[in-house]
Amino acid sequence: MDHSTLVPAIRRLALEAGDRIMEIYNSPEFEVKSKSDSSPVTEADEAADAIIAAGLRAAFPDVVLITEEQAASHGLSASTFLIVDPLDGTKEFVQRRGDFTVNIAYVENGVPLRGVVYAPAKGRLFYTQEDGAAVEETGAFDKAARGPVTPLHVSTPDNNALMVVASKSHRDAATDDYIGKYGVKDMTSAGSSLKFCLVATGEADLYPRLGRTMEWDTAAGDAVLRGAGGHVVRFDDHAPLAYGKAGWDNPFFIAYAPGVELKK
Repeated sequence: MDHSTLVPAIRRLALEAGDRIMEIYNSPEFEVKSKSDSSPVTEADEAADAIIAAGLRAAFPDVVLITEEQAASHGLSASTFLIVDPLDGTKEFVQRRGDFTVNIAYVENGVPLRGVVYAPAKGRLFYTQEDGAAVEETGAFDKAARGPVTPLHVSTPDNNALMVVASKSHRDAATDDYIGKYGVKDMTSAGSSLKFCLVATGEADLYPRLGRTMEWDTAAGDAVLRGAGGHVVRFDDHAPLAYGKAGWDNPFFIAYAPGVELKK
């Protein structure tokens, strides 16, 4: 993969999808349907997916494309692929809470090497540059030219006073019990893949997820966090979270800044 072609393409497609999502988000009402697993899907999910999938297939026709909104892609198997969640945090979108993101990632040999996470309602754009280093861009988000960027680097954590981020819509007692094993200074809740980005920026030290996720939920945020010096590991054995798994399901995982003393 030529990353000098990939990075501008996924950045532009995320911004284009974000524009369409915000048109629907700001409309008086929008349709919400239920998928086979009872999770919500909106016209914004589908419109954003159409923009991103068409762009990726045109630019990278020989690379396998996995996307949440195209069930036929879920039956594919690959270790190197593009993977998309066009609107992560649909519940946040439906409730107009703003914590939703556009996610596009490139995975090579099971490792998410490049990714973009765009939170259009919050005006935050995170991505990996051509060399893999993670940045947050500010400015007008011109689709043809990058604006000012801030290099991202994870925190140097204090294990007696950790900053923890957890899911806004999927918190449960098991997660709270696990967080209780740590010395916590502050807890914050966030939706979607923004949680990875908060660890990448140093706004949080630790993000444990004891719940079901799919690879398209995590790959882009994982790439950004890795590009900022962070890690994402399986909850059970602390091995690096790998991609290209059968069915595209993830195990429970922990995203963290090196220096956090992980608990079992």
